[in-house]
Amino acid sequence: MTNTPVLYCVSKPVLEYPMSQRLKILNIVGARPNLPKIAPLIHEMRRRPEIEPILVHTGQHYDEKLSDIFFRQMGIPAPHLNLEVGSGSHASQTAEILKRTEPVLLEYKPDLVLVVGDVNSTIAVSLAAVKLGIRVAHVEAGLRSFDRTMPEEINRVLTDAIADYLFVTEEDGVKHLLQEGRSRESIFLVGNVMIDSLRHFLPVAQQSRIGDELGLKNGTGWRRFGVLTLHRPSNVDSAEKLGHLLGAIDAVAAEMPVIFPVHPRTQQRLTEDGIRHHPQLRLVPPVGYLDFLCLLSKSTLVLTDSGGIQEETTALGVPCLTLRENTERPITISEGTNLLVGTDPAKIIAAARDTLAGKGKTGRIPPLWDGQAAKRIQFEYRFVKGTCPFGQFSLRWQMNGYETWCFQIDRLRPLAAPPGAERVRAHFGQSSIQGCR
Repeated sequence: MTNTPVLYCVSKPVLEYPMSQRLKILNIVGARPNLPKIAPLIHEMRRRPEIEPILVHTGQHYDEKLSDIFFRQMGIPAPHLNLEVGSGSHASQTAEILKRTEPVLLEYKPDLVLVVGDVNSTIAVSLAAVKLGIRVAHVEAGLRSFDRTMPEEINRVLTDAIADYLFVTEEDGVKHLLQEGRSRESIFLVGNVMIDSLRHFLPVAQQSRIGDELGLKNGTGWRRFGVLTLHRPSNVDSAEKLGHLLGAIDAVAAEMPVIFPVHPRTQQRLTEDGIRHHPQLRLVPPVGYLDFLCLLSKSTLVLTDSGGIQEETTALGVPCLTLRENTERPITISEGTNLLVGTDPAKIIAAARDTLAGKGKTGRIPPLWDGQAAKRIQFEYRFVKGTCPFGQFSLRWQMNGYETWCFQIDRLRPLAAPPGAERVRAHFGQSSIQGCR
């Protein structure tokens, strides 16, 4: 009988990791929507001794209400660096992030760069990393609106084309990536990290005083009210388009208060053009994450052009009308509470009245949106190819608190453990020993 190689694995717990052996992951945030996505990932990384997480804020969004307050409320540690890029055109902002990121990558020499979402920081940092030969992981990969007029769609497609690891929230994302030629081995369906944050912080958010501050509560509890968000350029950059949308919202506000936390971009347009609105459409400054989550969870109806809010309302079971002609999150329609109504005022009013009459869309929570997505995102750490006293070939890595050696030896027949197993146990202590082809 000819010799047949077999691969054996042994593992032992690792209690402490020297800095030189830890996986260095550089995590990128740039805008407020990134923060509920990065929070559970940073929390999970800090729990694991084999990872050295580094957090870099590009400064793409720098408004205190839109960024800093979220760090405090969500328990995200202060960034190691803030690149302070600031606002600008898409081209200038992307270029500036690229320029300021490269020296950071050269200084920190991360093993991996992790990006989330679809903002300019996502694609810019990914480009900088891959050009330096650094691996990139994209969390929230595979989402597609198929609308190339959306800057976010360009960012999504390009980031997914160059990332090494693609972590996906829904089955449609897997399908899109395969159709674009990405290998199945690079795609991981893990669930939705933003829903991790929602589930974790919802009990705290329910204690918010925002309902009292806005007069939305009476002696018996919460009154009926709606929530509105608008920020997409296609909806707010034209005074005529914005006026038509707010005219439709006025019809809803005539039946119940509608709370409108105004994005700075939208506030600028309202001020410049003097657009009037119904008195029950209540414009308020941007609110923190916990206050906003409380409002979403207690609302009767949400109207939005935001992608993330479509997902949050689905997770909360709250009816949502999306004021866009397309969505990159189709599962919120096929399984969730989201209804794509577009921007026609008549359709918006009709859908809102149906909802208020109890005829609104009901849905269910999509698979894997269970608050455990961050735990499913794992990497194989510190692959080191070399020699080992236990076999002709060995591969060592550290993962999930264990050090594992794989090694190959020749054998003539199946064995319960490799030759020299006692030497293996002497080195590894009480370790598990497995044989596998």
